[in-house]
Order: sequence, then C-alpha cells, then structure tokens
Amino acid sequence: MVFYHDIKKLPTDVRRRLLERLLLLRESLDEEIPERTQKETLLLATWNIREFDAPDYGERMEEAIYYIAEIIDRFDLIAIQEVQKDLRGLERLMKVLGGYWKYIFTDTTKGSRGNDERMAFLYDSRKVTHGGLAGELVLPPIKQPDGTLKPVTQLARTPFICGFRSGWTKFMLATVHIIWGTGEAEPEVRVKEIRQVAQFLHERTEDETAWARNLILLGDFNIFRHDDETFKELLKAEFVIPEQIQELPPTSVAKPRFYDQIAFRIRKDSLDMTGKAGVFNFYKTVYRDEDEALYAPHMPEAYKTDKDGNPRSDAYKRTYYRSLWRTHQMSDHLPMWVELRIDYSDEYLKYLQRKLDEGS
Repeated sequence: MVFYHDIKKLPTDVRRRLLERLLLLRESLDEEIPERTQKETLLLATWNIREFDAPDYGERMEEAIYYIAEIIDRFDLIAIQEVQKDLRGLERLMKVLGGYWKYIFTDTTKGSRGNDERMAFLYDSRKVTHGGLAGELVLPPIKQPDGTLKPVTQLARTPFICGFRSGWTKFMLATVHIIWGTGEAEPEVRVKEIRQVAQFLHERTEDETAWARNLILLGDFNIFRHDDETFKELLKAEFVIPEQIQELPPTSVAKPRFYDQIAFRIRKDSLDMTGKAGVFNFYKTVYRDEDEALYAPHMPEAYKTDKDGNPRSDAYKRTYYRSLWRTHQMSDHLPMWVELRIDYSDEYLKYLQRKLDEGS
C-alpha cells in the first residue's frame, strides 16, 4: 500500500495536480491490471526505469516518485533495471511504498559498458519471500581442444538471479540489461550476450542441484522485433515466450520496439500463466503530451535556451519535454507484466486421492 501522508507537505499547486493525476492513474491501473489476490496468483513485472536516479535533467520530482510507487504497488514482485550507483532514488521510492515492500539489489557494474548500473528486485513481503539464493551470473570459461580453459568476456552489465517463494511456487528469477552496442537491430555483441545468458541459464535449469527447476528470465534485452536473431536466441535456448506476451504492444516509448521481455523455463505443475499479461502506458494519465506547459517551470534552462542564450523553438521544446525530460521523470520504457498461477492445492489433493486409490 502506497503511503500518501507526505503529500500534504508539497506546495498547493503540486499537491492539486498530484492528487488529480493519482486518481486518474489508479483508475487506469484498475482497468488494465488484475486485482492482486492473497494466494491464487502472482503479478510479476519488469521495468527499466531510466537512469534511476541520475540528475542529468534535474532530480526526479516527488510527484514522479508517487506515480512510480503507485504503479509498482500493483504488482507482487518486480525486476528493475538501470538503478544507479547513487541509491537515493530507490530509497525515496521505498519510503513511499512502505514497510511491507523489500528489495534486493546488486553492486554497481564498473566500466564504461556497465555504466555504474545496478539491478534490483522489489517484492511485497506479505506475498513473496526471498528464498536465500542471490547472485550475479558469471559465465564459465570455455574448454579448449588442449584441455586448457579460456576465460570469456563477461556481459557488460552482470545479470542478477535470485530465488523466491510465493504460494505453492518456488522459482528463480534472473534479470538482465543486455548491451545496446549499436543502433542496429541485430549487432553481434547484443546477439552474443543474449545467446550466452540464455544458454547458461538453460544448462542451469537442467542441473539437479539448481535451487529451483522453475526459471523466469526477464528484463531489457534491447530486442527490436520478434523475428530478429536477438529474440530467436531465447527460443533456441528453449525458453518459452507465450503468445500473450508476444502479442503485447512495444515497451519502448519512443519507437515501436520490443525491448523488454519475460521468458520461461518452468514446470507446468508448479508454475504457469493465467493467460493475462500486459504493457502499461502511464503516459495516458501522467506527464501527458499536452502537459508540457504545466512542467515548463520545472525544466532546466536548456529547455528554454541554447548554450548561446538563443530561445529554443517550440518544436525543440516539445521534443525536449517528451523524449528527454519526462522520460527522466518516469522512464523511456513501459512496464511489462504477467499474471502467474501459484495455488496448486486442488492438484495436490487429487494426487493424494489417486495415490490412496492405488493403495499407496
């Protein structure tokens, strides 16, 4: 449950806008996302929250933190990418979410390719428990013909895997932020990273010593289209991406690209989809296209003038607001979610009944 008590401390004009938009956002969430249940289902999501929280375009407004918290609170468990080295943004978010929400995050990935980013899992501890497993994935060396081992180049941003329990279900959750490389749809460096992590996790689920046989791989894969080699690498590793997810709209705000994905290697008798999934477009209710004038006073000087002090054109200011400033308030990605079934009471009781009938 989101804690709203500090809203009263905000300036009157901000408070009025925030309350109005929160009500609209809640109405939209009610329409699009299933109601959370106590034990029958699990709502799982993934969201790349752009540079959370870097001050490049000014610190995120308190208003934005409330909107982000309101969205996250509709799920039971969510993977977040692009958490920054400075954790103030995450701490602000957790304060608004309240004490039931817990989080696990990685250390920063160093180097220019890693961008000092962290990965994080946020979960409602009333519904989900951390099973103890937590680790950053390290790719093993490759055995050479002469028997020696050759180290491999690790992924630019180290994937994060944790074990969780909810209801009757035990599963591993691995989140990634695959390297961008170039603006092309299928640069070899991106294809290679997806291939490496997918094959590695495929082998992990085949290992009887794995913490769980159920595995969900999710995050920002920078996949353009479903017929690209980047997407096919997931399928080659025998991950299943259900039709309900493949039919969803793009998660990229700027272009029709399917950057974010949720892929499965699961046992159907202990974890399964209900058939419900979605991509939530928050820009229909908050930081809307038509709201530019409302936020003009909050944007940096670069919105108004160039480096020489010349006034910006209306077209430039419109692009600045839509593509840069507001995406650093909310994100340039939309959250993707899926509903999973986690209650298998009937199946277990029927199994016991069959065993009894068989004389066991």
